[in-house]
Amino acid sequence: MDKLIIKGGVPLIGEVSVSGAKNAVLPMLCASVMASNTCVTLKNIPHLHDVTTTVRLLRQMGVSVTLDDNMDIKLDSSTINNFYAPYDLVKTMRSSILVLGPLLAKFGTAKVSLPGGCAIGTRPVEMHLDALSQMGASINIDNGYITASSKKLVGSEIRFLKTTVTGTENILMASTLAQGKTIISNAAREPEVVDLANFLNKMGASITGHGTDIIEIDGVDTLRGVSYTALPDRIETGTFLVAAAITGGHVTVKNTISSHVRTIIDKLKDSGAHVTTTENSVTLDMKGKRPMSVDIETGPYPLFPTDMQAQLTALNTVATGTSIIKENIFENRFMHVQEMTRMGADIRLEKNCAIISGIEKLVGASVMATDLRASASLILAGLIASGTTEIERIYHIDRGYDCIEEKLRQLGANIDRVPM
Repeated sequence: MDKLIIKGGVPLIGEVSVSGAKNAVLPMLCASVMASNTCVTLKNIPHLHDVTTTVRLLRQMGVSVTLDDNMDIKLDSSTINNFYAPYDLVKTMRSSILVLGPLLAKFGTAKVSLPGGCAIGTRPVEMHLDALSQMGASINIDNGYITASSKKLVGSEIRFLKTTVTGTENILMASTLAQGKTIISNAAREPEVVDLANFLNKMGASITGHGTDIIEIDGVDTLRGVSYTALPDRIETGTFLVAAAITGGHVTVKNTISSHVRTIIDKLKDSGAHVTTTENSVTLDMKGKRPMSVDIETGPYPLFPTDMQAQLTALNTVATGTSIIKENIFENRFMHVQEMTRMGADIRLEKNCAIISGIEKLVGASVMATDLRASASLILAGLIASGTTEIERIYHIDRGYDCIEEKLRQLGANIDRVPM
């Protein structure tokens, strides 16, 4: 097991490129099992534990998976011979539930362990299961496993009572091979959902309305293999922009889609950052100044993303003024606060809000990562803290950031990964 050691106080300067979006790649990997007779090739794949785990899951199902020198993944589902997702493979990530819809749609059967992932709050799968039942699936839950079967899924009008990204994606995939039309209301609008729909359409699906809250899918008989390049990771983009802002630096983030991080850019501008954009790059210049506090309220896309809440919390700990962070998505997503207070941060929690009084400087300390985005926020705190910060349990960070310490080092950060 490794830990990160950071010596803070260095303004980040330079250029950095972001990797492909994990939250786009994972559902595409799952959807690949629906291709008939031809292979799927996915490009712009991030080197992450969750991607590796999903590939292992597909391989144990019998899918033939190969990687080339460019880290492109080629998948051939013609060799699939079982439809079982065991607990030991899926216990670390909630996205494992995304194999359920494709397996049901293509093969009419699936046995999937109830998913795990970061301990940031309840993420019920009932919405997935209710929707699949509405489409004609027979579903049972026993001993921690979902067992589902269907002779043929049937299109239906699905309305999610609460916006759900994975729920939208699961039903989106399942409905592509269903009989008739499916309408998903209150659908998630995230760019990763749009990218999945574009991928499925390239495979031969008939999907319209993606990017809005009503998606319509006309079922087709078969899907074909295609080559597809996943979009860049907007959360990695936002994290590097906050890293520049919190350190008073000047950083250009390349190979991104600037329109996908508009709400993040707006908040960083409010904090005093000078930001310029092109279609595929964002440059942030803090001009050496301390950020000003900004209030944040998380919500579904296009509102401020919950996956950037912890990073903005870190920024506000050293900003001038007092800020309020309101978390509306997950009820337990302030676990990074306790660790930041070990570094001197002045944060008070009240229900789903964090009230932060900014201080001039954090102090390096030994801290422990509790989930993926908390890991990123503690790295940001360490970059600005005086002295040395040691972050343990960094396996969380490897679930969602591709070589983050190497990318930070190329911007001038003093950060190393060492064995514990």
